[in-house]
Amino acid sequence: MKQKLLLLVCFVAGIGFSHAQGLPTNPEPGKCYVKCITKDEFKEVEETIQTYPAYTTLKVVPATYRTVEERVLVKEASKKFVYVPATYETVEVPYVSQEGRTDLKVVPATFGNDSRTFEIYPQTSGWEYKVLEDCPSVNKDDCVAACFVEYPAQSRDVTFTTLSSDASTNSVPVPETTATYKKRVVKTPARMDEIEIPAEYATIKRRVIDTPASTTTNTIPAQYQTVTRTVLDKKGGITTWEEVDCELLNPNVLPVFYELGSARLTSASKKTIDDTLLPILSDSNVSIEIMSHTDSRGNDDFNQSLSQQRANSVVNYLVSKGISRSRLTARGFGESRLTNRCSNGVECSEAQHQRNRRTEFRVLSN
Repeated sequence: MKQKLLLLVCFVAGIGFSHAQGLPTNPEPGKCYVKCITKDEFKEVEETIQTYPAYTTLKVVPATYRTVEERVLVKEASKKFVYVPATYETVEVPYVSQEGRTDLKVVPATFGNDSRTFEIYPQTSGWEYKVLEDCPSVNKDDCVAACFVEYPAQSRDVTFTTLSSDASTNSVPVPETTATYKKRVVKTPARMDEIEIPAEYATIKRRVIDTPASTTTNTIPAQYQTVTRTVLDKKGGITTWEEVDCELLNPNVLPVFYELGSARLTSASKKTIDDTLLPILSDSNVSIEIMSHTDSRGNDDFNQSLSQQRANSVVNYLVSKGISRSRLTARGFGESRLTNRCSNGVECSEAQHQRNRRTEFRVLSN
């Protein structure tokens, strides 16, 4: 959105600045000017356009039929298969009912007898002392005799059992046992005998196309309409300065009134706009901003929406009077710019609330 720049020019501006900006060189003290850029100029032209194309309608001529007879296959030829079961005969089949084996017979060990002489005490010898009987001496040692004696070795015979042959086994064959069982075997195998079944036919009547469908054509002419459209006649963009009342640069209360909770303009409000805003917009190229406010009573979001709708109503009305929408700006502030202390929860008189329910306008540079 194109930014609107509010510009106040007073007599104190230097001559050099005035030339650079294209301002009047000898402005009167207390005069105010706004910078305006000329708008694009448009014109209306008439143009004939085709609103409906030419087209062709078609009328169908239906097809005609004729009846023909035709021999048709109603049952296809096929084959039938007849099952012939197998025949059997009985034969005896030998089998081993118990396999042959080899048993083992144990041959016990055999034993013999033998003996052996063992020396149980070795041969010994030594001196032996004997006291002689009838020793005449009082001292017995005088009657002692020493003899060298030899004793032979002592032995004993021991008998024992010897192993003649150890235990062993002998193989004893046991023959197998045979028997027979009866078995039914196929003598002639089963088979399928194939039998041909002939096809069946019938005569039918059917309708075939004699002459195909066709169409006839009819051309419908195109339709045209003359329309009026707006085209660019002169390109704008030239910067000019418009003298305005300095008071108009500040927000000015526009005494327009609405029904409760409504954004619809009353007849009296429309007259106020006709008398106040239309002359300013018709006599110059300035742009204006419409600002709508509410008091603090009610929901904040609702007040914001309602104020925007009311500002839009003023702009839409001016557009209906021929003012370009590009020169108009609508802004709703809800209860965000109260002029007194009557905010949410503060008790105020109806007159105090009324001062906040206002619509303002101010002149902007373009």
